[in-house]
Amino acid sequence: MRTATTVEASADFPRTVDFVLEAEKLGLEICWVAEAWGSDAVSPLGYLAARTERILLGSGIMQLGTRSPVTIAQTAMTLAHLSGGRFLLGLGASGPQVVEGLHGIPFASPLARMRETVQIVRSAFTGEKIAFQGSQHVIPLPDGQGRPMRLSLEPVTAPIYLATLSPKMLELTGEIADGWLGTSFVPERADAYLDHLDAGLARAGRDRADLDICQGAEINIVSDEELLSEVVASRKKELAFSLGGMGSGTTNFYNRAYSRQGWGEVAAEVLERWQRGDRTGATALITDEMVLATTLIGTEAMVRARLKAWQAAGVDTVRLYPAGKTLHARLDNLGRGIDLIRALEHD
Repeated sequence: MRTATTVEASADFPRTVDFVLEAEKLGLEICWVAEAWGSDAVSPLGYLAARTERILLGSGIMQLGTRSPVTIAQTAMTLAHLSGGRFLLGLGASGPQVVEGLHGIPFASPLARMRETVQIVRSAFTGEKIAFQGSQHVIPLPDGQGRPMRLSLEPVTAPIYLATLSPKMLELTGEIADGWLGTSFVPERADAYLDHLDAGLARAGRDRADLDICQGAEINIVSDEELLSEVVASRKKELAFSLGGMGSGTTNFYNRAYSRQGWGEVAAEVLERWQRGDRTGATALITDEMVLATTLIGTEAMVRARLKAWQAAGVDTVRLYPAGKTLHARLDNLGRGIDLIRALEHD
């Protein structure tokens, strides 16, 4: 399995840069840069491209709809050239709370929008004139003064990864993407995702070898069971937020993903309580099992066993979110995780 991490630029960006540079020295293979409702992903990626030498750099993710498809293509091609071919384009639909609430753009037809965006981006990569007619995008505008144009950049391509959770989006990922950026993943219940990815792969005449299964989770290697209990307890509010607050009362893709993996009743109750303001009650519903099943938290033996389960489930790339209050602590968790993943190759 390959090794990756995800960072997000913040006011303490120099510390993020130090982390990425040290991670590259540890042998980390991919660094994804997140974009939610804070910093954008593109600006840090350009800076990191200049400061790093070997590590692959990806947008994890650019939000669909906040940029036109051609703007996405221009950005990807620019970063591919700046990085010497080290750029990976990660796209995601986000959700109505961010797309409509922050950007003022309708969260409409995300499936069709994603398919058309990938088609237009790949067309731009080749250097051909861009002309497209779909249900969501028409380029150039009809009855206007524009004509089909090609980008003046030298043609270059970048692998396209889709961050998807819903069944139809997962099928589309299998059909058209080079990789899948997954989360909320339980290897013992991986069919909740992989069956849909496989359906899309089959529709396109492809198989698993054509899709990089990239899964992410927090890694926190603890020394004993007592400390483990404290760490698990401290993560419950964050998980309750994902199930109750990462979306609206009617649209929460994380909640639906946990429901499909066996926690339907709990997920529904967490959502209901969180939406009516009962954060404490929602957090109290989160079990230790829910935290441990979807993370890499535990003793070294526990984390090693979880990584083996991920490998057996078909994960190709592990995206590590190292815990720690200091740079040293985060790098320690990251380095130990990389070592455990490398050791799997010899088991």
